[in-house]
Amino acid sequence: MRRGAALVAGQDLTTGSIYKHLIALSVPAAMGMIFNTLYNLTDFWFAGLLSDKALAGVSIAGSVFFLIVAIGAGMQGGTTAIVASEVGKKQFDRVTNWVNQAVGIALVIGAICMFGGFLIAQKLIIFLGAEPDVAPIAWQYVSIVLVGNFSFVLMAVAAGALMALGDTKSNRNALAAGFFVNLALNPLLTFTFGLGVTGLALATVIIKAASAAYLFRVLKNELGQWCRPAFNLPYWRELLTQVIPASFNMLTIILGGFITVSFVGRFGSEHVAGYAVGLRLEQVLLLPALGLFTAVMAIIGQNFGANQPARVLEVYKKGLLIGLAISVVFIPIMVFLSPTLISFFSDNQQIINTGATYLRIDAIAFFAYVVLFISVASLQAVKQPLFPMFLGIARQLVVPAGVNYILIVRYGFPMISLFITIVCVVVISALVSHWYTMRQLLKLAREPEQKPLLVSK
Repeated sequence: MRRGAALVAGQDLTTGSIYKHLIALSVPAAMGMIFNTLYNLTDFWFAGLLSDKALAGVSIAGSVFFLIVAIGAGMQGGTTAIVASEVGKKQFDRVTNWVNQAVGIALVIGAICMFGGFLIAQKLIIFLGAEPDVAPIAWQYVSIVLVGNFSFVLMAVAAGALMALGDTKSNRNALAAGFFVNLALNPLLTFTFGLGVTGLALATVIIKAASAAYLFRVLKNELGQWCRPAFNLPYWRELLTQVIPASFNMLTIILGGFITVSFVGRFGSEHVAGYAVGLRLEQVLLLPALGLFTAVMAIIGQNFGANQPARVLEVYKKGLLIGLAISVVFIPIMVFLSPTLISFFSDNQQIINTGATYLRIDAIAFFAYVVLFISVASLQAVKQPLFPMFLGIARQLVVPAGVNYILIVRYGFPMISLFITIVCVVVISALVSHWYTMRQLLKLAREPEQKPLLVSK
C-alpha cells in the first residue's frame, strides 16, 4: 500500500508557520553539514598520521574530489527543485517518476565521471602541483573514489528527494553516522590492514555507499516503493536544466578558491596558511546559513508547485530575517574572537594575523553571503537556475581575477586589498541577486500561472 500521500500530508510545507518550517528543516540540515565537515577533517588527520607526504597527497586528491562534490551538489539541488514542485501539487506518482529519472541520470553521470576521471585525473594531479613522490599517493586515493563515485551521486539524489519531501533529518542521520563510522573504519583499514591512503579512500566509498542505501530505504518508506532507474530523455532534459547550472555554480566556488589562493601565494606560504585557516573557520560559521539554504529551497519548491506565489515571496523574506539573526550572532565572533580561533590551528603569529585579518574584514560581507544563499535557493526552487550560475561566474571568476590582477600584479597593492576586493564583490553581488530575486518573485505573484512539468506516462 502506498504511503506517499500520507507522508506528504504530514510534511506539507504549503501551510502552517513559515518560521516553524524554516527552523525545523534548516537545523538538521546544518547539523548534517557540520558532521560532513568533521568527516573531511578526520580523513586529513589520519593522513597526517601516516606521513606528511600522505597528507599532501590526500589534500591534492581532495581538490580533484571536489569536482565530484560539485556534480553531487547539482544532482541534489536539481532533484529537490523538481520533486518539491510535484509534492506541492500533490502529484505523488509523478514524484516517484522524477526520482527514478534522477537515479537514471546519476548512474550515467557516475559512469562518465569514472571513465573520464581515469583519463584526466593523473594529469590534473600533476597540474595541481603534486611532486613526483606525492602524485602516486594522490592517485591511490583518487582512483578508488572514481570507481566509487556512484555512491556519492546516488546519495545526493536520495538526499535531494527527501529534502523535497520535508525530511532533512534522514540526511543528517546518515552524515552523523558516517562521521562516527569513519573514526573506526579509517584506523582499521589504514593501519590494522596496512592499506595506507587506499584505506582512507575505501572507507569513504564504503560509508557513502551505505549512506546511500540507508537514504533510499527511507525514501522507499516515504514513496511506498523502491526507486528504479528510468531513462526518459524528455524528463532528463528537464532535470538537467536544473542540475547543470547548480553543479556549475558549485564549480565556480571551487575554481574561485584556487584563484584567490594563487594571489595570496604571492605574499608567502604563511599568508596562504592563514587565509586557508580563516576561510575554513568562516565556512563553519556559515553552516547555519547553508542549512537555511536547504530549507528555503524545499519550502519554496513545494509552494511554487502548489501555485502559491504570495507564500513563496513570504518564505524568501522570512528566510532573510532568520539569516539576519544568524549574522547578528556570528559576525561578533568573526570580529572579536578570530585571533583566538586561528590560534587553535597554529601558534605562528604571521598565520594568526593573516587569518584574523581576513575574518575581520570578511565579517562585513557575512550577511551578504546569507542573502546570496537564500536568493540562489529561491531561484533554483522556482526553476530559474541560470541567473545564479552567471552571477557565480562573474563573482567567483571573472571579476576577482581581473581586479586582483590589476591591483596585486600590475600595481603591487598590499594583500589586504585582496580581502577588501572579496568583500566588495560579495556585497555588490548580494545586492544584485536580491534585486533580481525580488523582481522574479514579484513577477510570479502577478503572473501565477506556471508552465507545467512533463506529464508522467
